[in-house]
Amino acid sequence: MQQNNSITEFILLGLTQDPMRQKMVFVIFFIFYVGTAVGNLLIIMTIKSSRTLGSPMYFFLFYLSLVDTCFSTSTAPRLIVDALSAKKIISYNECMTQIFALHLFGSMEIFVLVLMAVDRYVAICKPLQYPTIMSRQVCIILIVLAWIGSFIHSMAQIILALKLPFCGPNLIDHFFCDMQPLLKLACMDIYVINLLVVSNSGALCSFSFVILMISYIVILHSLRNHSAEGRKKALSTCTSHITVVVLFFGPCIFIYTRPPTTFPMDKMVSVFYTIGTPFLNPLIYTLRNAEVKNAMRKLWHIQITSESKRGFEGLG
Repeated sequence: MQQNNSITEFILLGLTQDPMRQKMVFVIFFIFYVGTAVGNLLIIMTIKSSRTLGSPMYFFLFYLSLVDTCFSTSTAPRLIVDALSAKKIISYNECMTQIFALHLFGSMEIFVLVLMAVDRYVAICKPLQYPTIMSRQVCIILIVLAWIGSFIHSMAQIILALKLPFCGPNLIDHFFCDMQPLLKLACMDIYVINLLVVSNSGALCSFSFVILMISYIVILHSLRNHSAEGRKKALSTCTSHITVVVLFFGPCIFIYTRPPTTFPMDKMVSVFYTIGTPFLNPLIYTLRNAEVKNAMRKLWHIQITSESKRGFEGLG
């Protein structure tokens, strides 16, 4: 995988060099990561086992939770382990793998959020044609296309990363490998490659965000013609979606749509969209969605009942 480099490994500087703060980082992000995994896996199990959550919206929510788990896993475990390590070493090949995984699941999250907005637009603005337009077969095709698009995007990123020659310092001032911190270490003129990174990742984030905002503006405008009850339910769903979109796209646009310069807040902004947003998504979607909460209660009730029956049978 390595090409024309004298560097075989990198050293991640992490979020802090202070030993006491590193222990705090370990505790805080261990809790965040466990919460992310448990919350998203609970949503996945609930949607998979519930007959009432069979609509396209929950089909896409299933994939959002799956991608959130994978996206967080691409950065959080290394951050947690490195917090207790004296030297945060990552090999060249591991670094390239992390870049690929980060952009694969990050771009997939963008595409799934776009598909969720499309689903809400059709459901609210074209309710009569909704079952036909958003059929199960169409939803599956859209998800497959999203995976293909994500793979193409991450392949473009990794090809650019593999073209970077490294011959000097190997200190990455970040807690994970990404194109921006790597560009600072490259032994070449990075203007063209940075332009390609911005036109790839930056354009994907910005263009998708604009499309999402326009779609939700159209959706909210069309709600005027709905009944008070229908308007309230649709508004609750759309508010959840808009919250997730702003929390995820704001940091992404800040990171990926600018020249290769670094700011003191870059690491915390990266923490927010790689670890914070996947943690918040289950809370946002469950706390504001009565159907998901009811399905979760039924799932736990069935589990507890079946466990109790098995316990009584064992005693008998």
